[in-house]
Amino acid sequence: MQIVLVRHTSVDVPKEMCYGQTDVPLRSSFQNEAQITEQKLRQFGPFDCIYSSPLSRCVRLAEYCGFLHPELDDRLMEINFGAWEMVPFDENPDPRLLEWYDDYLHVRATEGESLMDQYERVSAFMAELLNRSYKNVLIFAHGGTLLCIGVYLKLYTFDTAFSHQLPYGGVEMVQA
Repeated sequence: MQIVLVRHTSVDVPKEMCYGQTDVPLRSSFQNEAQITEQKLRQFGPFDCIYSSPLSRCVRLAEYCGFLHPELDDRLMEINFGAWEMVPFDENPDPRLLEWYDDYLHVRATEGESLMDQYERVSAFMAELLNRSYKNVLIFAHGGTLLCIGVYLKLYTFDTAFSHQLPYGGVEMVQA
């Protein structure tokens, strides 16, 4: 199965802001960024199925690229930072933040998820997807979600995952 992964375009939040499942706005450069993404997608397809995170930053890009009704799946959402959502990292008073910095793979954000929780959620989606007879799939999602897909497909490990982060609006084709 060929899977084309797309990361949403850049968001209009301060760089130090902790956001994950918050439905944040996109930058005013959305149309320019989306046009570049749409051009990159022209080399792929047709697609048997198009999936998207339900967060608007993914859906809006899918729609701009001509996919007006992607199949929305909550398992493709970004990590849930719980009580830390929309709090700048350097202003977060939660003492658990230091524990999370030391082991974000296993330590959950207060009222949220760990990276392993997100990985398990994404893995359930991938296991279901790979049991289908699709040949060419398109997925619009988030940086952390796409890294979890790469780990699931054994393209890299958690230790090296962040060096494989797609840029905003990035497109990558992988084989499963």
